[in-house]
Amino acid sequence: MFSRYKKPAKPQEKGPRELATIDSGRIEEGIISSPPKQSATPKVSAPEPAKSPTSTPATPALSDKERKRKERLSEIKTELHKELLDNLNLGALDAATEKDLRAEITDISSEFLTTRDVVLTRDERLILNQELYDEVKGLGPLEPLLKDETVNDILVNGPQQIFIERDGKLELTDVTFKDERHLLRIIDKIVSAVGRRVDEQNPHVDARLADGSRFNAMVPPIAVDGSLVSIRKFKKDKLGINELVNFGAFSEEMAAYLQAAVATRLNIIVSGGTGSGKTTTLNALSSFIDDSERILTIEDTAELQLQQTHVGRMESRPANVEGKGAVSQRDCLKNALRMRPDRIIVGETRGEEVIDMLQAMNTGHDGSMTTIHANSARDAVSRLENMVSMAGIEMPIKAIRSQIASAVNLMVQASRLQDGSRRMVSITEITGMEGEVISMQEVFRYERLGLAPDGKIIGRFNATGVRSHYAERFRQWGYDLPASIYEPWSD
Repeated sequence: MFSRYKKPAKPQEKGPRELATIDSGRIEEGIISSPPKQSATPKVSAPEPAKSPTSTPATPALSDKERKRKERLSEIKTELHKELLDNLNLGALDAATEKDLRAEITDISSEFLTTRDVVLTRDERLILNQELYDEVKGLGPLEPLLKDETVNDILVNGPQQIFIERDGKLELTDVTFKDERHLLRIIDKIVSAVGRRVDEQNPHVDARLADGSRFNAMVPPIAVDGSLVSIRKFKKDKLGINELVNFGAFSEEMAAYLQAAVATRLNIIVSGGTGSGKTTTLNALSSFIDDSERILTIEDTAELQLQQTHVGRMESRPANVEGKGAVSQRDCLKNALRMRPDRIIVGETRGEEVIDMLQAMNTGHDGSMTTIHANSARDAVSRLENMVSMAGIEMPIKAIRSQIASAVNLMVQASRLQDGSRRMVSITEITGMEGEVISMQEVFRYERLGLAPDGKIIGRFNATGVRSHYAERFRQWGYDLPASIYEPWSD
């Protein structure tokens, strides 16, 4: 059956966008299409999605009989996988349809179980055949986690411990690899598909999966207790402004302000920690860019999902095994400046490319955006200063700060709170220099009010009472925001 996918027998062998509530990007004086001011106890979050049966926070203890059966099933799967490798023509797999390949695997599996007098239930056979298919065409035990849309991150700490992040919380799964060799085989399968390799001489690697997910791995001897793998899953459906407002990431007043900021071409930096939602925020902000503008994006791993018509995407590239062929973000940025961009969006600024980014913001590429790892707006400014210094540019600190103050207009701080929720906790404007210090003013902030019995954080978004430094710019561009959005909300 489907013999064209089987290896030919050897001669000696005998057998086988939007903020839709804001009309045309304007808010008329005194009219905001948002609900009344928030009370001291706003809704905390939307209902949690149903948990996937693939992974659970805790696994009940198995009886000796169940444990032995599970171990036996694992042994059968290992033997069957070897049988598949011996019998399938791997060179023909790329041309095989999923239906044909599944039928072939079922055929080989049934023959194997029959010859060894192994009795399995129908459900066990289905699970076994699915796992075998995942081993041949997918990423083995990781495949169900990759298909689970509620999972954001997959974190592998050796072959026997796999965590996932769901709703901002880490969970230990019951998914495992058979051993370290099994895990290394899956890692090698991923990196070889993108022309990379990982071994003792090259013990760490970055790659991008076929669906766009970001992959990082470190193998022994650097990884002491077994290979370490992290996968940041690629979101197929980007979250728009309305969805983020509904999820409680920020308020509609903040969204109206940000729409005016993006549309009037302020230079914006989104800062925050790992997993705080920086890229999601950047995607949402980009929805306010006019469709007629030419946008160039530069990333280490392509994650941005811009919906405009005129978008040019660039992705940096590490050196090959011979240490050649590297293309850095700075190389991409230098070339982008020659491509007549209206705006430049850098997925993350983390090194010497900061020099070119600040120069681009200062030389006619208004409305550019990037993200940076920092815990607050002031920390983000300090990080920019440090990156300029580490780039080898000999400049007085006052000159560096002056460059930053003239280039960057707005700092948006994203944060992941301890209950797993993600919030835009601060919007801060850079207003210039006072002596040798960059002057800043916070316009909106998230105020924590307490903790609910279920561990959820209770809080609200509030204005600080400071009128925007760019209010006149907004008005001149046709975004005459009402003064009421800058008024703090009383209890």
